[in-house]
Amino acid sequence: MKIKKITLIARQLGIRKKELIPYGDYMAKVDISILDRIKDKTSAHLIFVTSINPTPRGEGKTTTAIGLTQALGRMNRKVILCLRQPSLGPVFGVKGGATGGGKASLYPSQDINLHFTGDCHAISTAHNLISAALANHIYWGNEFKIKTLTWSRAIDISDRALRKIQVGLNIKRGGFPYQDSFIITSASELMAVIALYRNLPEFKKMISRIIVGWNKEGNPVFVRDLKLTPALLYVLKSALNPNLVQTIEGNPVFVHTGPFANIAHGNSSLIATEIALRLCDFVITEGGFGSELGLEKFIHITARKAGFKISAVVIVISLRALKYHGNSDFRKGLHLVKKHVEIVRKFSLSPVICVNRLPGDKDKDLKYIKEYCEQELKVPAELSEVYIKGGKGGVKLAEKVLKVVADNKPAIKFLYRLNEDVKGKIEKIARIVYSASGVEYTPLAEEKIAYLKSRGLDKLPVNMAKTQFSLTHNPEIKGVPQGEWRLRVRDVLIYNGAGFITPVTGKILLLPGLPRKPNYEKFKLKDGEIKGVI
Repeated sequence: MKIKKITLIARQLGIRKKELIPYGDYMAKVDISILDRIKDKTSAHLIFVTSINPTPRGEGKTTTAIGLTQALGRMNRKVILCLRQPSLGPVFGVKGGATGGGKASLYPSQDINLHFTGDCHAISTAHNLISAALANHIYWGNEFKIKTLTWSRAIDISDRALRKIQVGLNIKRGGFPYQDSFIITSASELMAVIALYRNLPEFKKMISRIIVGWNKEGNPVFVRDLKLTPALLYVLKSALNPNLVQTIEGNPVFVHTGPFANIAHGNSSLIATEIALRLCDFVITEGGFGSELGLEKFIHITARKAGFKISAVVIVISLRALKYHGNSDFRKGLHLVKKHVEIVRKFSLSPVICVNRLPGDKDKDLKYIKEYCEQELKVPAELSEVYIKGGKGGVKLAEKVLKVVADNKPAIKFLYRLNEDVKGKIEKIARIVYSASGVEYTPLAEEKIAYLKSRGLDKLPVNMAKTQFSLTHNPEIKGVPQGEWRLRVRDVLIYNGAGFITPVTGKILLLPGLPRKPNYEKFKLKDGEIKGVI
């Protein structure tokens, strides 16, 4: 490991002492005021890391992003990595930690995976402060005549028992019973707001316009109506600043905000990316799950708002995932790779395929996959061994990425216009990205769409809530769906503060549950350190 003090990492990037807020020797926050000083600097090349539809264990996308950063660092390129913060839900649940693995990891990984700098706790607290304020407002007479509450409660743990609850049952002491629910903190609108704000005045406006319910006249009730904005700003003030850490090879990494890509927009913060782009020559970022989720949302939500362009897209695949989607035959799974290459090209972007080598993979199978990508799909492809070898195992991949960057101009193409109606936006994503033959809506979804239009809230980008395991809304349909099929939209949610509309498809849930064998069972305390988180 080539671990450096975080003050040295910051100094090498040109971050001044007054702009750095250290959290010990190896973690820090960077004050957002830095943007005032560096905003006119030339923007770096942005490299986006995505994948095909993953297996439940993931395909090494974060590990690849870290390893690619380390490889570029070894090649003397000035590079910064931007990643999302891990959620405690997956840390204790299925996937474990989200700080890479092996010799392509972040440092200090245990701290990052658990409490880190407290951002997720602050967001949970602020979210539940809104819930408490709503209940308090109703208790003291309901001045705004709130009829429907749309704001739930939040927790950063996967706990299915809290998906639907009854609260206010102590009637003798002034309780008023009503049905409530919890969502995971990663799905909180506050998480999305912090991930998408560009400056402090805009942040205040965004949280002020969050809709928390509807009154008897059918009009929205906003956070600002509850006079909560200053209190929320106080609770969230520190969380607005991006976190700075490093890879185990000493490369700088911004880790900030953690929206999931299946139920939220799935990208690290806009402001961390903006800062990174002004401090180096290459910025690597990743989007959650496959290109039909994380990449599509980055383009239509984050990049559209910030004006980002992408210089190259790395699609991570693995032999394991190809077998998963090919019914044990990895050759059949290659059709899914072709589909994700097509998705990337629909956005006028240039793909590079990373074949992530996992233990037990056979050389002949990996060679077949690489040749298929290069000869049949006409896409540069390279094996990645960053898990075992660190940056050294990603140099060949980095060389191919740099060639794509050199040969292509940064670009982005949007698939829909913001002034299109909600159904038009949904159907373009369904048909062009998912390859659906159409979309079907439940009566509830139809009612919500009509209502948003009547209130002038329909000219926002859409953020599809969809399973990550399939191109469809059904996680059981693997690979590329055969024949005609229709995307099922069962509900539509408005995230007015964050600035997007969320169509909810299939049976996607906003609060996951723990698996039969949770990852926390692997935790062990050894020599004063917790092992098994990753």
